Amino acid sequence: MSAVERVYKARTASVWGYSSGRTQRLVMMSMLGLAVVAAALLGPALAFVPIGGGGSTHVSITGTAMLQKVRETCKAVADDNGYVFEPTGNSPEEIVQACLGPTATGDVSGAKFHSALQEIYMQNGLIDRDFINSAPHHFNSEAFLEGRGLITEGVVAIKANIRNENFQAARETLGKVLHVLQDFYSHSNWVELGHKEPYLNLIRPDLPIENIADVGTATCRDCAGGACGNPILSEILTQGKLTSGYMGIFSNAKPNGKCSHGGASDLTSQKVPRGGIHKDERRADNQVFYDAAVKVATSATLQLLQDIRLAAGDNDFLRMLGIARSSVVCFVIDTTGSMSDDIDEARNVVYEIIDSKKGTQDEPSEYILVPFNDPSYGPVTKTADPDVMKKEISKLRAQGGGDTPEMCYNGIQLALTTAPSYSNIYVFTDATAKDAHLKDTLVSLIRRTKSTVNFFMTGGRRRRRSTRGGTFTDYEELALASGGQAIQVTKGQLPEATDIILDTSTSALVTILQQDRTSAKSESFSFNLDESLKNITVYITGTSLSFTLTNPEGVTQSSSQSSGALATIKKVGNLWRSTLKSDRATGTWKITVTPRSAYTIKVTGQSTIAFIYDFVEKFEGPHPGYAVITGRPQEGQPGTLMLSVMGRKGPESLTIKQVSMISVSSSGATNASISNMETGGFLASVPVVPGGEFVLLVKGLDTVSNTEFQRQSTTQMSVSKVNIQATVSSSMEPGKPFSLPFSVFTNGTSGQFVINAQNDRNFPMSYPSRLTLTTGQYTNATLTITPTAGTLSGTDVTVTLDASRGADSNYVVLRLSVLEKITDFYPPKCEIISIDNSCPHDVSYCEGTVWGIMANLTDGNGTGIENVNLQQGSGNLTQVISGDIEQYQYRASCCSQVVEIVAVDFVGNVGRCYHSIVRSGSPPAQNLSILLMLSLLFSVFFVRPK
Repeated sequence: MSAVERVYKARTASVWGYSSGRTQRLVMMSMLGLAVVAAALLGPALAFVPIGGGGSTHVSITGTAMLQKVRETCKAVADDNGYVFEPTGNSPEEIVQACLGPTATGDVSGAKFHSALQEIYMQNGLIDRDFINSAPHHFNSEAFLEGRGLITEGVVAIKANIRNENFQAARETLGKVLHVLQDFYSHSNWVELGHKEPYLNLIRPDLPIENIADVGTATCRDCAGGACGNPILSEILTQGKLTSGYMGIFSNAKPNGKCSHGGASDLTSQKVPRGGIHKDERRADNQVFYDAAVKVATSATLQLLQDIRLAAGDNDFLRMLGIARSSVVCFVIDTTGSMSDDIDEARNVVYEIIDSKKGTQDEPSEYILVPFNDPSYGPVTKTADPDVMKKEISKLRAQGGGDTPEMCYNGIQLALTTAPSYSNIYVFTDATAKDAHLKDTLVSLIRRTKSTVNFFMTGGRRRRRSTRGGTFTDYEELALASGGQAIQVTKGQLPEATDIILDTSTSALVTILQQDRTSAKSESFSFNLDESLKNITVYITGTSLSFTLTNPEGVTQSSSQSSGALATIKKVGNLWRSTLKSDRATGTWKITVTPRSAYTIKVTGQSTIAFIYDFVEKFEGPHPGYAVITGRPQEGQPGTLMLSVMGRKGPESLTIKQVSMISVSSSGATNASISNMETGGFLASVPVVPGGEFVLLVKGLDTVSNTEFQRQSTTQMSVSKVNIQATVSSSMEPGKPFSLPFSVFTNGTSGQFVINAQNDRNFPMSYPSRLTLTTGQYTNATLTITPTAGTLSGTDVTVTLDASRGADSNYVVLRLSVLEKITDFYPPKCEIISIDNSCPHDVSYCEGTVWGIMANLTDGNGTGIENVNLQQGSGNLTQVISGDIEQYQYRASCCSQVVEIVAVDFVGNVGRCYHSIVRSGSPPAQNLSILLMLSLLFSVFFVRPK
């Protein structure tokens, strides 16, 4: 064992969970004590800082690399499928539209791509909050082996999650890993050593990290003023030794002669040798090193993304980033004995969606099916293949269950944790829920995922009620909380009601207006229709009501007119569905409702003008930034929202005029002050978050059509005096208990609070059922969860943890990964054993001539080769020999002069063969571009030496 390896073993307690001894206590202190709600962060131009800073940040570095890699991948997919990838512009919306190809002929939303990028950015930034004093997470204090260990475990988890189509878990880990990787270039002396390319060994654990300065070797000279440009000792630079600055948030201790990180938050920077070597901001004394660090960190990010892309394949890589036709069809279906007609109708709807939307921009990107009965629920079917969905739903049969409530909420929980955020979920049932204790958990998941739950209820309201279960009113409340519909029909009416599924299982669905009223008071609602909107539908759920539509010219149509000048109106059960004419006018419309009881109103349409949002809080420390609040915002406190707004030509084609928090049950509204973020998007702030249930309303101008628009969020939000925090620090192992520390706070009255936790895999958990809280102080506790032995590596687990006292409660939703210990870090070995090249020297005569190679692929030290594919080249790749040594032959026209063969083993390690027959001279332009790109790739993913 080398000296470096001994230091590594001595230092490392765990990987993502590196927090032994004093470091663990400091990590927890920073995690639980530094988050505060604040106004916008408008600081100087910083690098390597989380969301909220300007200039080159972790966000801009990640975003630049992400968009470049997405464009490369989209072009490769287009080439493989015979269409041209030609975005009309550089905005994410235009890239998504072009990436989906000729089927994306209508409006395609970029919302899921924006949302995926935002998840990655936020998880990247949280490293600066949750692991503020953990040296490995920032490559501080010469913790190079531990930092590389974090990257290694993270990449293994990402690849395993993608393999199991757990894309959100993959994105969250990707954000964390990219932060660690990027910090290496800011916090170490890599660029001071003269390196202009990334350190490949950081993402190749089979290659050693060498020449680290040991703990007794001085590395820096004293810099009394703190700004000396390059204080690293000349002998360190001459010997090429790797070092990084020591960082002290709570102590100034560091080994003698060692460099400090530097900056006002680093107490070690005032201990000789003073100063620091970080490149987190661009200063007059470090401009060259700063620029070099940003450039090489961007290249390193591209390296890592390419490794993940090659392991995942192009299609799953894009799906992981939310680039797919936007709609996901998710059914939760009661299969008890009385549900035969309902199952038949659900089956008919699925068949109609598949058959009518196949090959269009509205073809669902994924199908999810969750059956439930009594006492069983699941399993989940999740597939992008419509034939698989047809087969699975054809197997459903109504059976058993008796005359008792069913496990409906468990089924919805599986759907909410399986489907992507912003999904529409359709529940078919004729009975109340036996598992009503999960209602608060479902509300937490709905608010976290911003998904919409729609109920089709065919049972009588008084049927099958149970003191152990819920009521049909509970279904209505869940639908309302999510912005969905609770539709009550007879079994005979059900086929007429399911048109709403065809309406909403579409790309680019937006909500223009949504309100609910409990009183029988006549009221008028105004809403603005812009030029971009299509397929506009007004839904009203309620009994004994009438309404009138009025367009901007004053033309009216009453609900008694099924077909009139403005809309086609249809009523089934408690649902009124009004489809506006395609030639409807733009401008301000009005709907006047005259009810006799409670009702809801919702107006939807199709448009690429949309927004996504999160409540955020500012955190302090060396690198302040913003973190998403996963639960409710704090009552009586200021609130800050982060919004990304999407237009037909990107956010630049929109002008935002108003962001409001509006009550869903009254006309009350709280307007927010809006500020632009230098890294894109908006911050909307209010002095006090309003009480009661509210949603967001965004108004502005679409500069493409010069028409006013409005968009509304669907998920209801509210405030709480309770706050609960928890951070996932590592992956779990099958069969082994995993400890999850959490902390609960209240700014209300002290006392005892009830703690509850659920997970969607039914893994055993233990935690205190009650905690006594003191006003203004955090109380710490621990939840222990044990994944079942044999759980598949890459399985994700969603844990919902809540604290309540009376009617006040709050929650946190956490996503954890189960990962088997990986010992195979060696990529498949690719060796070209023969080359057949009789191509003419002049490529002008390449037609009709061929060339080829023969290559051996082996993975003798690992888990075996899972797949082999052609990454570059337009020839044919065929397997000649199988077994321990797999032999492949490649044959191509002499007009296609470059080949790259990629082999991926069963844990995601990537090996490759690359060969070019491009001769000296002037190759064709397309071959020259390929050659330049692949020469760069060759330095990134070279074949492991023999």
